[in-house]
Amino acid sequence: MTNQLDKKSQAWSALFSEPVSELVQRYTSSVNFDKRLWQADIEGSLAHAGMLAAQGIIGAQDLADIERGLAQIAHEIRSGQFEWKLALEDVHLNIEARLTQLVGDAGKRLHTGRSRNDQVATDVRLWLRGEIDTISQLLHGLQTALLDLAEQHTQTIMPGFTHLQVAQPVSFAHHLLAYVEMFSRDAERMAEVRARTNRLPLGSAALAGTSYPLDRERVARALGMVDAHGAPQLCRNSLDAVSDRDFAIEFTSAAALCMVHISRLSEELVLWMSQNFAFIGLADRFTTGSSIMPQKKNPDVPELARGKTGRVVGHLMGLITLMKGQPLAYNKDNQEDKEPLFDTVDTLQDTLRIFAEMMGGVTVHAPAMQAAAARGYATATDLADYLVKKGLPFRDAHEVVAHAVKSAQTLGVELSALPLATLQNFHAAIESDVFGFLSLNGSLEARNTVGGTAPQQVQMEITRHRQRLG
Repeated sequence: MTNQLDKKSQAWSALFSEPVSELVQRYTSSVNFDKRLWQADIEGSLAHAGMLAAQGIIGAQDLADIERGLAQIAHEIRSGQFEWKLALEDVHLNIEARLTQLVGDAGKRLHTGRSRNDQVATDVRLWLRGEIDTISQLLHGLQTALLDLAEQHTQTIMPGFTHLQVAQPVSFAHHLLAYVEMFSRDAERMAEVRARTNRLPLGSAALAGTSYPLDRERVARALGMVDAHGAPQLCRNSLDAVSDRDFAIEFTSAAALCMVHISRLSEELVLWMSQNFAFIGLADRFTTGSSIMPQKKNPDVPELARGKTGRVVGHLMGLITLMKGQPLAYNKDNQEDKEPLFDTVDTLQDTLRIFAEMMGGVTVHAPAMQAAAARGYATATDLADYLVKKGLPFRDAHEVVAHAVKSAQTLGVELSALPLATLQNFHAAIESDVFGFLSLNGSLEARNTVGGTAPQQVQMEITRHRQRLG
């Protein structure tokens, strides 16, 4: 028996008088990249077939044949024996053609009540749901690595910056926890995207629904497309179900923002590793050398992650632009959603995986950090706060301290190195206890409010994050 799907045009052959040209086949085919959806495609087909049998639309023998054939196809794909054919255009027709070859008419009946339009929308959602779960685990791992490093450095002082100018002293742990907060929000966003991704389009058919008595809720339950209470989650409008790619755009947006957070951390790692800062070292396995400068150790991983962020942001812009002019319902444009989505997933997962490992190998040069904090008049605000506690309005205290800093700059010393008599020239309220406020440790300890850099607060936040992560 000639397989009617062996030629691309024969999937709709009755209407056409000539086969599709080879050029068009190459241009429109997606199988080279969408074949990674094969597992989701088989999973969706099994759930659909089970429902068709339960509804009496296909017979029990057809169901048994379909299940047997799809199991054989899954084995062939896993073992590398499956022959992917460009002429069959996509993952769906390739699997359907092989199924029909294996089980005959039962394979042809599998497509009853569905279209490739709702099939691909279901496949992508199923696939992305699994990838989001992996990303969530990787975000957990990166946060844990940052917490492990932070816990060692609650007392390690470094300069906090604004405008890349030394502003106030903070602990290195406090600085790291800022990224834990960012990645925790990324995890929250991923969970929210997952919930909206986990809705079933299957049963919407091409665009208008189907005349067959489908039980879409049964399929949703079989595929785990349910809410926290086990209620099936369906795409409720057939037009929207087959043409919606909001979930892919929303995922890519969340991924782009996560990569932006990675990029900010990357920029700091690059700066901190440079000789001008010398705050940290990266393990050799995460760096490379120079082909002509033997003294170089380059932070290639964070630099490349910083570059890959632009790539993911570009995918987000591409997907938004892809959708902006499409009328309802499905259009061939939507084939272009997969490569940017796939690459976004791959890039984010690879980056999170390597960063979790890399942060575990960071060496901290605490003396260099503390020396940098001591050089930048980082306790100037503490002197202003000291004067406020003596009764001065903050704006007046701010002006007094500005004069003190200017004097220290002229002398080439830090505020804490100015003699008490000199400080009292700026305001008589200054007494000998001022030096406790001007010390870096004193500055840290003074900020003992929720969210502050005091070691006690930082340790409490580390404990909270560990409890949250479980």
